Amino acid sequence: MKWRSLEESGPGTDFRPLRDIFAERKGLIAKYVPPETQAIHARAIAELKEQRLAANILPVGSKAHEFQLQDHDGKSVSSADLLAKGRLVLCFIRGRWCPFCVGQMEAMNLVIPELEQAEATLAAISPQTVQQSFFMRDQHKLHFPLLADAGNQVARQFGLSYRVPEFQQVVYRRAFVNLPFVNGDESWELPIPATYILDRDGTVLYASANEDYTERPEPADILTALQACS
Repeated sequence: MKWRSLEESGPGTDFRPLRDIFAERKGLIAKYVPPETQAIHARAIAELKEQRLAANILPVGSKAHEFQLQDHDGKSVSSADLLAKGRLVLCFIRGRWCPFCVGQMEAMNLVIPELEQAEATLAAISPQTVQQSFFMRDQHKLHFPLLADAGNQVARQFGLSYRVPEFQQVVYRRAFVNLPFVNGDESWELPIPATYILDRDGTVLYASANEDYTERPEPADILTALQACS
């Protein structure tokens, strides 16, 4: 089970804005996914918005708790290790099975040189297992660490975790999105997608989250936010 990126189906790298890439993927979903399935996902998003999860995430100005997770190679990586290199751009994603997570990660991968010029590093956190993170990094040729957040413990600290509702679990099972296998537990918990910028001391300089997993900040906006934080 994986999302096959557009890059795999043709030569070249996609330098379009993320919104254009997402619009194309939404168009494919609208064309090929049954309307009743689309309605279930829309209902799940609407219920999350009613809970106002994105309004209650770890806010700008607060300090993130230190964490230690395994990366895609099973190596232990701490937030202190990452912050020792400079400011940290931290993306919380759902997993390699999500086409919008894949699109975001491929887009962020392209701005790594600009992030380095801004003295910042990039890392992604998801509840998927180390093995799934390895597959994702290898398949999509990502050049930053993918950290396995077992049980969404770090996502919970950032106020991002939620349990997939039963009616959506049924759809995922039909689509072979086996979260208990992918994440290595039976919780059916995911993070709402979010992007943070942390200062060297762990202070939150920028925070963006959305209950709608089809909406993510543009890499260019992250670069602009880094410059504004300098």
